[in-house]
Amino acid sequence: MNPLEQIIIEKIRKEGPITFEMFMDMALYYTELGYYSSGKNAIGRGGDFYTSPHLHPVFGTMLGKQLMEMWMVMGRPKVFHAVEIGAGTGYLCKDILDYLHKPSINIAVSENKNDFLRSLRYVIVEPYQHFEERQRELLGNLVKDITWVRSLKELNEEITGCIFSNELLDAFPVHLVVMEDELKEIYVDFDGRKFVEITDRISSVKLLNYLKEFSVTLQSGYRTETNLRIKGWLEKAGAVLSKGFLMTIDYGYSAREYYSEERTKGTLLCYHRHQFNEDPFSNIGEQDITAHVNFSSLRKWGEEFGLRTIGYCPQGTFLISSGIDEMIAELYSYSSDYTSEIVKIKGLIFPQGMGASHDVMVQYKGEGSPELQGFSLRNQKGTL
Repeated sequence: MNPLEQIIIEKIRKEGPITFEMFMDMALYYTELGYYSSGKNAIGRGGDFYTSPHLHPVFGTMLGKQLMEMWMVMGRPKVFHAVEIGAGTGYLCKDILDYLHKPSINIAVSENKNDFLRSLRYVIVEPYQHFEERQRELLGNLVKDITWVRSLKELNEEITGCIFSNELLDAFPVHLVVMEDELKEIYVDFDGRKFVEITDRISSVKLLNYLKEFSVTLQSGYRTETNLRIKGWLEKAGAVLSKGFLMTIDYGYSAREYYSEERTKGTLLCYHRHQFNEDPFSNIGEQDITAHVNFSSLRKWGEEFGLRTIGYCPQGTFLISSGIDEMIAELYSYSSDYTSEIVKIKGLIFPQGMGASHDVMVQYKGEGSPELQGFSLRNQKGTL
């Protein structure tokens, strides 16, 4: 039994069973021992899971193109902040900045890149020193273009630009609930040999209010998650953003899809060495625990903080709408590895890969309703 398990057991012995949200928080973020906070666990092809930037650098290229478009539709402000939260090992940042620094075959695009770079203030919000060290090592000479802060509060100003994340919200700790004779919450207990689940009354009326807010009716035996922390996250983002965009890329569904009759066991999954399982009580502190995002909550709660949803669609649709075919032609047409590059890129676009499993949402704070190329083919914000 590892030190983190012992700490959780002692907490249960002193305080009684804990909510699953508390267990998940400790398993992922407990100081120096959690999955993300320990610095011992690898992300990427050699680790427990990999994200779109690990699959192919063209993903970051397309986000770099997107940031520049946002700057242009905002009227080319003199200062444009690109604030990345949850940068992991830094691949996304590197690919974005590599694209922006690389001359384009289109002279007008190259000029726009140069103008944008003069305006760009790239910020990584990274609470963990060990991740920052990995990012700095990967980014090399690019570090001169980047500022690191531990939290959004450290920006100490309202910003103009874009706050964005890739696979961040799915790692927010969630409450587990189950419908019995009434809504009950799942708690974590220790029976002397192992961690076990028990059900009891809900820990907060906010869980009931959440279901009412999103018109969710659960049948008997239905088990699912509720992510209450997203609201606080949106409030912080809205407070920092004076004018601009919030872009979220993650696993998820609309509320209607999330709480459909076919999804009676919820979406909670664990990842350990590129294998997924449904046992959060194994490999504690050494495996990732995730739950899909209810994008309807981002839309509804975001509006409370001045963040209006202007676009929502699957990642594959977004990349195709944004012109990834043209980017591939420009970057790889004359490459000897063209075929192998295309095979990797398909994983970002096709439904069998991340093209359908991940969604892209963009919210906007400011006057008007900017239109972005990435939602020109299929904007599904009406489904939220």
